[in-house]
Amino acid sequence: MSLPDAEILLAALVRQMRPQVGPDTAVAGVRTGGAWLAERLHGALGLHLPLGLLDPAYYRDDHGRGGPRRDVQPSRIAFAVDNADIILVDDILYTGRTVRAAMNEIFDYGRPARIRLAVLVDRGGRQLPVAPDFLGTHLEVPEEQSLDLCRLPSGALALQLVARS
Repeated sequence: MSLPDAEILLAALVRQMRPQVGPDTAVAGVRTGGAWLAERLHGALGLHLPLGLLDPAYYRDDHGRGGPRRDVQPSRIAFAVDNADIILVDDILYTGRTVRAAMNEIFDYGRPARIRLAVLVDRGGRQLPVAPDFLGTHLEVPEEQSLDLCRLPSGALALQLVARS
């Protein structure tokens, strides 16, 4: 399967988002791939509010299965969430459970005016009614494979397919 160029998809997201963001728009990325993407979007869109980073691992409905992840990192939201216009950024949208968990975490910080979702790739397979407002592309990925975003040593983003274990 030929994968699209992540940098081209990122540029498409910037074009979609630019007319719909303002100086008070906040961006929060889901660690790790969504955080990398959010960093790039934040800079390309020239946003002024600090970039938010989320690790919603403890908010996932499957958190207790298999024990806690060892690489959970603290979340950081350094902007006022109450009445904020927030764009939540994740790299790959699959079941919708990570997005739901990230929204739950955001609400622990306050009550935003709205949350919009930006994702690089929607791979289908939704288990929850979650849909992106900004989308790089839709890509059908076999269930036995995982689609991952990686950051190359140059800083460029790339997609890769990995067999599920």
